[in-house]
Amino acid sequence: MAQATPLVRKVFESRAFRPIALIAIIVIGWELAIQLFHIKPYLVPDPLVVIRQLVTDFPKLWQDTLITTYATVGGFVLSALIGVPLAMLIAYSRLVESYVYPLLVFSQSIPKIAIAPLLVVWFGFGIVPKIVTAFLLGFFPVVVSTVMGFKSVDRDMIDLVRSMKASRLQTFLKISLPFAMPSIFSGLKVSVTLAVVGAVVGEFVGANSGIGYVLQVANGNFDLPLMFAALILLSLVGVVLFVLVDVVERLMIPWHASHRDDYYVST
Repeated sequence: MAQATPLVRKVFESRAFRPIALIAIIVIGWELAIQLFHIKPYLVPDPLVVIRQLVTDFPKLWQDTLITTYATVGGFVLSALIGVPLAMLIAYSRLVESYVYPLLVFSQSIPKIAIAPLLVVWFGFGIVPKIVTAFLLGFFPVVVSTVMGFKSVDRDMIDLVRSMKASRLQTFLKISLPFAMPSIFSGLKVSVTLAVVGAVVGEFVGANSGIGYVLQVANGNFDLPLMFAALILLSLVGVVLFVLVDVVERLMIPWHASHRDDYYVST
């Protein structure tokens, strides 16, 4: 029994246990709220009914989840590949900043749901409009965070390495890029969650598959258990992608303050 106590304590203190415990508390609270306040099933379904729906329709829901995930990842990758280089140009060129930055800010005032039908007209009903919509939502946070990261580089450090005859490339690789990496990853984390929303918005407008399409069908049929099951899977997609970006961040910048405890423990 004494040997089991440290093991139990280790399980309770582990990072994996905490979100699982929180989910269990939410489900229990959900069930208790329905029972205590006598909430009707057509308003909020019972969690056991949602779980049963999730298990029953899982093969179909899994296929739709994969389709939404493909569109999300595609839009997110485009956001990173285009957003980071563009942000570098904005950060290092006042001319580019004066022309491009106001245009980017202006573009964010346009609701993406309003231009999604236009994307369907241009690109058809395939996966391309969903990727573009995911890109449009995930692009701006990457640019803003990356610009802020490069503009926040310590000028004294740059002057120091230049006084040591470092080239521009060496200064960028050794000082500017490492200093901006935390901001870049902050933007990527926001971007990947918004890309999920963008993919679903694209599916709302023109698609016959994906979680967005499932939500539309469930809403039209007033099938709340199916709707909740789809929302659960959609949330899991966002969480998994966020965790993957966080893992990459920990691998690339383990020295950062947000990961410093893990870095010292591992070393």
